[in-house]
Amino acid sequence: MKISASAERHIHAPAGRVYEYIRDFREHHPKFLPPQFSDFTVESGGIGAGTMHSFKMTLGGRTTEYRVRVGEPEPGRVLIESAPAHCMLTTFTVDPDIDGGSIVRIETVWYSGGLQGAVERMVAPRMLRRVYEQELRLLDRYVRQPKAELASAAA
Repeated sequence: MKISASAERHIHAPAGRVYEYIRDFREHHPKFLPPQFSDFTVESGGIGAGTMHSFKMTLGGRTTEYRVRVGEPEPGRVLIESAPAHCMLTTFTVDPDIDGGSIVRIETVWYSGGLQGAVERMVAPRMLRRVYEQELRLLDRYVRQPKAELASAAA
């Protein structure tokens, strides 16, 4: 059974800059992850397509480990994280907005069957949507920090 969860938000920064922060898993992306994510580790690459990274995510008191490969089917606009072991695909889409900002959407699709799938379908999308809403709020705050603050935070 196919299950999905998503969230979308206006971000107060140009789409190009937002996309660059999302695709930089070494310097930027980990800094706007909500607390449900832990043990974030870049295994290879670090920027954009070909990056391999792992993390843990805790939802509803249950912690799951993920290992994902990053792809960029539309560089500059669409980035994906695929986790084949979990039959899961997360897509980040960044589009310019008319005001010079951007619209960012995070969507995860996965497949699960049986009783576990039925329970996940009822509970997980709502919980994951809240996590993504928080991630987008943190991203919006992060991209609006002055570059000097970002540089010192990276040091």
